[in-house]
Amino acid sequence: MIFRLLGPLVLADAAGAPLPVTGGPKVRALLVRLSLDAGRVVPVERLVDGLYGEEPPAGAPGALQAQVSRLRRTLPAGVAVEFSGAGYRLAVGDPVADVDVLRFEALAREGARARAAGDPVRAAALLGEALGLWRGPALADVRDAPFAAAQVARLDASRLDAVEEWAAAALAAGSDPALLVRELERPSREQPLRERLRALQMRALGAAGRQAEALAVYEEVRAALVRELGADPSPELSAVHLELLRGAPAGPRPAPPPLPAPLTDFVGRRRERERLASLVAASRLVTVVGPGGAGKTRLALEVGAGSRLPGEVYFVDLGAVPGSGTAGNGAGTATTEAAGNGAGTAIGEAACAGIGEAAGNGAGEGEVSEAFARAVGVRGEARLDVALAGRPVVLIVDNCEHVVDETAVLVRRLLAACPGLRVLTTSREALGITGEALLPLGAMEPESAQELFVRRAAAVRPGFTGHARVAELCAGLDGLPLAVELAAARLRSLSVDELADGLGERFERFELLSRGDRTAPRRHRTLRAVVDWSWSLLEPDERELAARLSVFRGGATADAVARVCGAGAGPLASLVEKSLVELRDGRYRMLETIRAYAAERLPDTDPAPAAHHAYYRGLAETADPELRGPDQLEWLARLDAEDADLRAALRGGTPDDGLRMVAALTPYWWLRGLRGLVAAPVAELLDRVTPTAELGEEYALCVLAAGLRDGAHVDRAQAFLASRTSPLRQPYTAFLWATAVGRHEGPAGDPASSRSPGAVPGLLLGDDPWSRSLALVGRALLALSATPPAPDSAEALLTEALAGFRGLGERWGTATALEGLAALSPEPLPLLAEALELFESLGVAEDVVDLLHRRAAVHEAAGDPGAAAADRARASDTARRAGLPAA
Repeated sequence: MIFRLLGPLVLADAAGAPLPVTGGPKVRALLVRLSLDAGRVVPVERLVDGLYGEEPPAGAPGALQAQVSRLRRTLPAGVAVEFSGAGYRLAVGDPVADVDVLRFEALAREGARARAAGDPVRAAALLGEALGLWRGPALADVRDAPFAAAQVARLDASRLDAVEEWAAAALAAGSDPALLVRELERPSREQPLRERLRALQMRALGAAGRQAEALAVYEEVRAALVRELGADPSPELSAVHLELLRGAPAGPRPAPPPLPAPLTDFVGRRRERERLASLVAASRLVTVVGPGGAGKTRLALEVGAGSRLPGEVYFVDLGAVPGSGTAGNGAGTATTEAAGNGAGTAIGEAACAGIGEAAGNGAGEGEVSEAFARAVGVRGEARLDVALAGRPVVLIVDNCEHVVDETAVLVRRLLAACPGLRVLTTSREALGITGEALLPLGAMEPESAQELFVRRAAAVRPGFTGHARVAELCAGLDGLPLAVELAAARLRSLSVDELADGLGERFERFELLSRGDRTAPRRHRTLRAVVDWSWSLLEPDERELAARLSVFRGGATADAVARVCGAGAGPLASLVEKSLVELRDGRYRMLETIRAYAAERLPDTDPAPAAHHAYYRGLAETADPELRGPDQLEWLARLDAEDADLRAALRGGTPDDGLRMVAALTPYWWLRGLRGLVAAPVAELLDRVTPTAELGEEYALCVLAAGLRDGAHVDRAQAFLASRTSPLRQPYTAFLWATAVGRHEGPAGDPASSRSPGAVPGLLLGDDPWSRSLALVGRALLALSATPPAPDSAEALLTEALAGFRGLGERWGTATALEGLAALSPEPLPLLAEALELFESLGVAEDVVDLLHRRAAVHEAAGDPGAAAADRARASDTARRAGLPAA
């Protein structure tokens, strides 16, 4: 809710739409009086005086209470008048934001502080916003209220103070003097003896080249002071008069050329646009940094054209300036690059002229300075500082990455010399100047990327409104605007299905997106050219590291990068700074488009793939025993973060190495329910394996992970297990084989006490504490399946197993033992509840679903159908979210 008091009383909703204001004069006056102190308690006595004056009626507190009641009935939802022992309070969300008087006062204070701190550009913007809140005389329709006269006088005085502060700041920032003259005309006419105001009017007239009028103002004020007050002009006014006599300031400057106009509408990036506008208003140097094709230039131009930036806005395109090391890498000529950015304006022509003269001379500050100078309309870099000094100017400097050092030196010098200057740069690498504010720009939000695709696709295929695979396609393109637009353009000749399928091959994506805008800069015409440009700016050691980083599929920690790629922190940090790699939550990641490009440049003989397999196999083998101990959850989380690379590592190393890695990862995949995701890479590994008895157990686990339940692989694996005479290396093998494939008999005469669970007799478990506890669970199952069953013995075995699992701090075994005991207990619900909590902490969806159905049956047997239905509904929801078959 917005309360507008600086003019006629108006209430508006959050969107600015006016709302009706009802009630008589007293109700409206009460609303205004409370609004002036919104959020604060106003004592009853002050309200009575404000509404009724020096002679309030008898029973004034009661009359006030009646007016409050009437006011409450007229207020819209979300606004309340609260009462406490001290008085009444108008409760609003944010008083400064919701009441224009309070917002005016806050902006005016902040603007005055900014001017005092030496920031006239920001001061002028804040004070201009404050004065823009006035729509007419303050408290216009309640001026007859007793409280109004003092408040109006106070607000009018504050407004005049703000006008003077704004004019002083605008003059210091070099704003258009003609505008200042117009804005100061009315207050100067209304306050002819206010000397500071008239001095500012004189300065504005002099700056506009109207010296004679400025001198006439002085004579007018001098005569009025003598006539009205018998006084001489103040020293300030006299000093301005003397300045004018010595020589008037130069006349007005021509308006800057228009910014390059876009040919398409702007989609998405609402939060980034608002954030960038705020950064430019608050900081003198802002850099939009991100990978090629992220839309940095378009965002900067959108903010430059659509926001009220403080001062004149100029566009400087450095894309055509030759940078060191860019020759032959698609940088293009000056005229080609400028034409591709739509620089058919005076800015573009001037920049091209200056850059064309320097082409072929190598990168240097001279070429960059010349581009700056031509863009702001001066000849030669020597005049650049003079042209920008004393002016509020925003320079949008585009494509800095290939001349980042030269640009940084020049920008730093200009900012130091020109206090009214602000610089907004776009680059794949930050300038690295103290005080630089960064706006990282990466992928679009999924919904925005899909909207962008649909809009651009409709332009080439009329009637296109969407497709089921658009979301998949945009995700495969990393949500990069340029890649999405290039893909949409291909709908002239391809279907969405063909595009989405083609992205599956790393090289195919570059062929698919190989046709772009002919008039665009060469580095933006195809997806490959976008990455080519970034690649050409890398040092040799950075290129080597980037190629090796392509072996990582899910990002990597700094330790993993060092171990796999053999790289130090320096090149890695440089790749982050140059937007080839992003650092998020302690992990270094490449966008898939960049990773695919880098993978093309990894030599077949490079050691990185083998090192990648070795690193992740070592991680899997280290994690395996930890998954059966007290740190189980921490290790599961660590493996979750590395899951994509763990699966990718199966393709590296020898087939036997792959078998060992599958064996180590089997417990993790089981506990996390990832068997469906790993089936394909494991099946691929299985096709490369030559089975041997030595790795028979690992082979069997590979068969299970591939999702096979019968056939030659299963028969061979079962034979390997049946012939095994030594304990299992992986404690989970016996349980998983029995669960997935079923019973098969082992050698006769083996003592049951040394066997695996009853479902797979003949498989020897190890002597570690977890295996011993699992064996006790197996013996309990045998006791229950015996003829006759032995529940007492089974309960004793499960109780001992539970103690063993608890001693280890292992959750899955503990929950399994609890589940078994619940089946034998007259009070199963507490045991089932604890088991369910443990399974949920592990994220084992299958076990959670099974246990919920078991508990539902218990509730039903106990005569509680409501609880049973709740558990079954929860089981169905869990199965649906985990992608499990409906129970």
